[in-house]
Amino acid sequence: MDFYIVIPAHNEASSIGLTLSSLINQTLAPKHIVVVNDSSTDTTQDIVESYAEKHTNITLVNAKSSNQHLPGSKIINAFYKGYNTLDEHYDVICKFDADLIFPENYLETLASHFKANAKLGMASGFCYIEKNGEWILENLTNKDHIRGALKAYRKSCFLEIGKLKTSMGWDTVDELLAKFYNWAILTDDSLHVKHLKPTGISYNKASKYLQGEAMYKMRYGFTITLISALKLAFKKKQPRLFRDYMAGYFKAKKNKAAFLVSEEEGTFIRNLRWKGIKKRF
Repeated sequence: MDFYIVIPAHNEASSIGLTLSSLINQTLAPKHIVVVNDSSTDTTQDIVESYAEKHTNITLVNAKSSNQHLPGSKIINAFYKGYNTLDEHYDVICKFDADLIFPENYLETLASHFKANAKLGMASGFCYIEKNGEWILENLTNKDHIRGALKAYRKSCFLEIGKLKTSMGWDTVDELLAKFYNWAILTDDSLHVKHLKPTGISYNKASKYLQGEAMYKMRYGFTITLISALKLAFKKKQPRLFRDYMAGYFKAKKNKAAFLVSEEEGTFIRNLRWKGIKKRF
């Protein structure tokens, strides 16, 4: 299978070389790796250029955007700047972060999963972070959810869900829409990916309201947003985030923010969320 990989990167000089090294040493080599250097002020560009000189499947795209590190639109806009340089002859398109170290069999194992199930739309391993000298499962991980850091999509699934949304919540709505269109999602717990920077460590303060806004834009409704906000704040061990998430939800509702999904898709998403909530009680 042909894997195309796009890596948005903003000031990732400390990690991008490790990420690229792990990808060029895969047992199944990716056909294309595009690194989008998004307004970096460090040596990210130089490091990627040194790899591109030695490996013909690596290319660099330089892009300019806000220096604010916000989840959602900035990352996905950078992704598209890389994606739009590629041809359409891929089997699997990946959006990877620039601070990951992949096991050498990562892509080969994903390929075997995609080949085994024609309705498998998305697949991944799990992110591990270093704590006290040991690599442990990142606490935000759910076994039924693929982290935004390491997304891999079958081409037909990627196109049917409308590709990626330029909004906070893109890495949740993609899976919900995949399920809406009857695609399967798989996470392989044998694939341990080292995540060098814990999620959200460098996010701007303004980002704290975007999670609630995303819940509104995914048509969760008030009750599901309330439950989801409580759960996420508890998981992050930051109770004050609950207030921020709900404030973001009400702000989006007041401003009539554009939805990410249709009414039909929203109904499906709410029903799916309620099923998940009921299973936990």
